[in-house]
Amino acid sequence: MDAAAPQRLDAAAPDALAVAAQRLRDGRLVAFPTETVYGLGANAADDAAVAGIFAAKGRPADHPLIVHVADAAAALAFAAGLPPHAQRLMDAFWPGPLTVIVPRRDGVAQAAAGGQGTIGLRSPAHPVARALLAACAPLGVAGLAAPSANRFGRISPTTAQHVLGEFDAAVTVLDGGACEVGIESTIVDCSRAEPVLLRPGVLTRAQIEAVLGEPLRERDAAAPRASGTLEAHYAPRAKLRLMETAMLRTALDVLGESPARLAVYSRSAIAVPRGVLRRRMPDAAVDAARELFAVLREIDAAGVDLIWVEAPPQAPEWEGVRDRLLRAAAS
Repeated sequence: MDAAAPQRLDAAAPDALAVAAQRLRDGRLVAFPTETVYGLGANAADDAAVAGIFAAKGRPADHPLIVHVADAAAALAFAAGLPPHAQRLMDAFWPGPLTVIVPRRDGVAQAAAGGQGTIGLRSPAHPVARALLAACAPLGVAGLAAPSANRFGRISPTTAQHVLGEFDAAVTVLDGGACEVGIESTIVDCSRAEPVLLRPGVLTRAQIEAVLGEPLRERDAAAPRASGTLEAHYAPRAKLRLMETAMLRTALDVLGESPARLAVYSRSAIAVPRGVLRRRMPDAAVDAARELFAVLREIDAAGVDLIWVEAPPQAPEWEGVRDRLLRAAAS
């Protein structure tokens, strides 16, 4: 391995978790797996360490991070309180792919919160993430600020190998295998009187509303800033265009035998001209979410200039995948 490359730690190795936890305690950056994507972690209570995340990613310092904690008790190290909406959602979906936005405890995790008075909290379900949090706790690290472990605005990583290609030796990568969910967590703002959906994920609105006993409100101008909610995000290097099925078929017919460096990612059995790379999108939303970022990275690595993606169905379970593709297409 190149001397400037990140160090990879096999999470199954006997001392890997202890090494990673000590590095986090020392203010260093460690990328680690969650069930959604790999996160670039730092001690959430150490503003200087968290500043290292923003610098490594090239991320604006006012764009807040999500803090990963072991459970609701650990969340209280960062939250001024847990509103009833948040508590119900945490009881139902933690550990799991749900982030709640709650009032932030004064004087704690200001850098991770992007200077806001609220904080995003999540309890990951991935066994390596949970073991890492458990190893950190005796060292005085109550939570890990961890956005996706990639350069800002680009495709999120779902394997350790994806992360290794993004950063230098300042980052240690804890390899715990491929991520099961594949897209980032659902984010619900619970800091105000009514719960607001800020970012969709694999948890559907219906699942969340069933627990809340009321509808989720749409994001408004007064909503706190949150991870992954910028209009342009999750972008491959190639230009991505999202098209409905009929439009995609027409565009391919017009293309004919053009030698354009093009890839197509579609659910429908669409014929493509010779020389066009095609990948088939799974029929089930959960499967499409699991592979989405890995497929986009694979297509990017093939050196194409354009990626034409068949728009996912409007069905509720596809909302998270559609959201990521719309933001990727806006870049």
